[in-house]
Amino acid sequence: MNNIATINPIPAPASESTALTHMIERAARDPSVDIDKLERLIALQERALAQRAKTAYHAALSEMQPELPVIAERGKIDIGRGKPQSYALWEDINEAIRPVLFKHGFALSFRIDRDAEKILVTGVLSHREGHSEQTTIPLPIDTSGSKNAVQAVGSSTSYGKRYTAGALLNLTSRGEDDDGKAAGGARLTEDQILDLRQAIVGAGADIKRFCAVYGISNVNDLPASKLAEAKAKLATFKRQREGK
Repeated sequence: MNNIATINPIPAPASESTALTHMIERAARDPSVDIDKLERLIALQERALAQRAKTAYHAALSEMQPELPVIAERGKIDIGRGKPQSYALWEDINEAIRPVLFKHGFALSFRIDRDAEKILVTGVLSHREGHSEQTTIPLPIDTSGSKNAVQAVGSSTSYGKRYTAGALLNLTSRGEDDDGKAAGGARLTEDQILDLRQAIVGAGADIKRFCAVYGISNVNDLPASKLAEAKAKLATFKRQREGK
């Protein structure tokens, strides 16, 4: 199987940007070059740098995703339906993903805005090459459980961070009391999840389409009994894609 690095697009060499910079410097010193032409050269350089940063972002994201961990759901909330619902705490998510983000040159930050009724939490995933992506979720202020005003805002903010981080990174969580069984059989181990994610990326397949084929919301939810079948289909897809 080809490794991920051979599949992802390779960022444009830095020498291309350097060549544009030298061209702009020469044009700036040339009295015969008008301002409009100089501005077009600068705009061309900015577009080239932005595209290079975007390519580097997506390449690094593809390499990072197989290393992102499954987060244990240690939080509990009673939604009035009998058994309390579990969820991953933000502090657990942050602690688990931070070393992986750092390794691949990413930083995760948040912007918090609010009006009289809602809180807007925006998650921003930035890469060291300069490109970033973001997503925003509007949330009601969580006053459940007799929270005071400060606690209500804090609760909604924490939820927003969990949600936006999960959306940007395609994170998965799992209940601590999960007995390892799911509809369709045993769950995948973390090694199997890593192997499957690498197979999807290596085949050049779309993760969302893969999940739709198996009726799951996340790659990690694939029943272990379907793993061999899924990998065989990915291998076939890869051969067809490469024309072999």
